[in-house]
Amino acid sequence: MISLKRRGIAILTTASILSLTAALAPAMASSHREAPGITKSPKVDATDFYMFRSYEPGREDYVTILANYQPLQEPGGGPNYFTMDPDAVYEIHIDNNGDAKEDLTFQFKFNTPLVNDTGITLNIGGTTNAIALRDAGPISQAPTDATRADTENYTLTLITGDRRSGSKAAVGNVTAGGNTFAKPFDNAGTKTIANYGAYASKFIYATSIPGCSAQGKVFAGQRAEAFAVNLGPIFDLVNFVPIEGDSAPGAGDGGGFPGGITQKRSNDDLYGKKNVTTLAIEVPISCLKGAGNGVVGGWTTASLPQARLLAPNATYKQPSVSGGAYTQVSRLSMPLVNELVIGLPDKDKFNASSPSGDAQFGAYVTNPTFPAIANLLFRDAVNATLGTNIADLAPTNFPRNDLVAAFLTGVPTLNQLSTVTPSEMLRLNTGVAVTARANQKNLGVAGDDLAGYPNGRRPGDDTVDITLRVAMGALCHPIPINGTPTNLGVCTPAQASVGTVPFTDGAPLSATDLGNAFPYLNTPIPGSPND
Repeated sequence: MISLKRRGIAILTTASILSLTAALAPAMASSHREAPGITKSPKVDATDFYMFRSYEPGREDYVTILANYQPLQEPGGGPNYFTMDPDAVYEIHIDNNGDAKEDLTFQFKFNTPLVNDTGITLNIGGTTNAIALRDAGPISQAPTDATRADTENYTLTLITGDRRSGSKAAVGNVTAGGNTFAKPFDNAGTKTIANYGAYASKFIYATSIPGCSAQGKVFAGQRAEAFAVNLGPIFDLVNFVPIEGDSAPGAGDGGGFPGGITQKRSNDDLYGKKNVTTLAIEVPISCLKGAGNGVVGGWTTASLPQARLLAPNATYKQPSVSGGAYTQVSRLSMPLVNELVIGLPDKDKFNASSPSGDAQFGAYVTNPTFPAIANLLFRDAVNATLGTNIADLAPTNFPRNDLVAAFLTGVPTLNQLSTVTPSEMLRLNTGVAVTARANQKNLGVAGDDLAGYPNGRRPGDDTVDITLRVAMGALCHPIPINGTPTNLGVCTPAQASVGTVPFTDGAPLSATDLGNAFPYLNTPIPGSPND
């Protein structure tokens, strides 16, 4: 395992910060309907991005990447459920040399044809009519079933170099042959699909990746939302006291901050309640890291044709006519960047941008607004409760060197690429040893688990609590590294008055809440029964 040592942490000066060609730090959670423009196109709205060394036993030499789309899916959201947009391209990008430009892109393209161009038909009194639904009976087979009115297929293409002008090659379907993959029907309910877990597992395919001697895996389909977050109260001006109310999470003793929130599932608006659509790939480390130092940066985007004309006489095959160059409309890597860091006038611009152009957003990370909002909301209440006279709950180290090191450049000796181009990407050091699911710490690096967030992101990493604490100055105080309290040297304790406070949204999460095998996220919640 790579060790993180204080002497390896570079202290960034004001001059170097101002010259950064980079942007933002995350604030609290995942991205759902985070920009005005993307609310008009939910099928291409990215919600969460995970990238981690596979911890499924026997798969430690692989990296798993999960790109989630279509937020806040109601389990009973029929009859059309949540197909992907056939006009869009959904892409996972990898930078393995540090220039903040994609070296590898895995591009998904979907299609949902009707069976026999009609769907299922019935003879009704001598007239043949197409049924109104996407299915007409129990579904059990993959990829097709006699009760399905349509099928949803996709291709996966590896692009080397620039995602639009680079070299393209089809990723092969080793399991079923050819270059086409199938997406399972969403979990309508237990009468439609009696055993959804077994059904969906048929859609996990072994892949042949061009230029890679070892096989990978791919899955695209509905999963249960894995992100635990107290979403509604957060956006109601943080309508709770965001500090642990017990002496330790889950202790139930009220021995923490007076009136502070305590950990319970009822605080969670997503986990166990909503579904999401996941694009999952597993790629051998040797085929992902290139010639760099083993650290890779990743992000996901969705793009639509530049022009879309609505058809006045719409048909299933052609409800609209699209054309022109693909235009990026969604982008995600670190959680909740666009929701709580980027200013409202720039949210759609961020979704259309690339990491290499992040200089335009630089002030949002060097001088972030979220800690200042927290100070306005809670300073007087904290002082009244504790009898203190804290002048400012928000860290005072400007520019915020701690956020830059954690989220824009990577941390030296931990997850910094061979060339450092500050940019908003999720960075993973593929040389850091895997932590088995049972031993994972949900606070990641801050919990002395170097295999966790922000060194990549695993499904069980509680990124809400982690980023709340980092935003409020946790890295200005010593954190445990290989069991030793270590000050990273990027700021001082005096500059972060509440940097040791256990900020939390009260929505618990751990690796054991989720699966231990690809694609890791749980079976989606059925639309029925709903008790």
